[in-house]
Formats: sequence, structure tokens, C-alpha cells
Amino acid sequence: MSNHGSALCRGPYGGEGGDAAGSECADPAVFEVGRHHRAPLRVCPVHLGPSLLMASQVLWPPVITLVGRA
Repeated sequence: MSNHGSALCRGPYGGEGGDAAGSECADPAVFEVGRHHRAPLRVCPVHLGPSLLMASQVLWPPVITLVGRA
């Protein structure tokens, strides 16, 4: 298990740059969701399910890595 410090959840959509508005929550990220040609999406337990359905370029079948503890 890697340690990413206190990285925050990027929300269910995984917005980056100009698309990041409203895509963060205040909870610490516990999981990383693998994406095609993009950095992994760090999410909290609440946003893990929604991110699999709504985030852009999520790998399928999903690749989920535990990176922290809730």
C-alpha cells in the first residue's frame, strides 16, 4: 500500500484543471481508480462507486488500489 499523505478526494467526476470546479470533497482519498491515459483518480469511500460510473476514462474492468485508510 503506497502512502499519498493527506490527498483529498477528487469527487466522482475526476475533473482536472479548468474542469475541476466542484469535483473535490473534503474527505481524504482512500482509493485510486485506474484510468486510461490519465493519472489515477483518488477518491474517498463515498465517491468510489459513483466514480466508477461517472468519471472519465475509467478502466474496465476497474482497477482499484487502496492508498490510505478511512
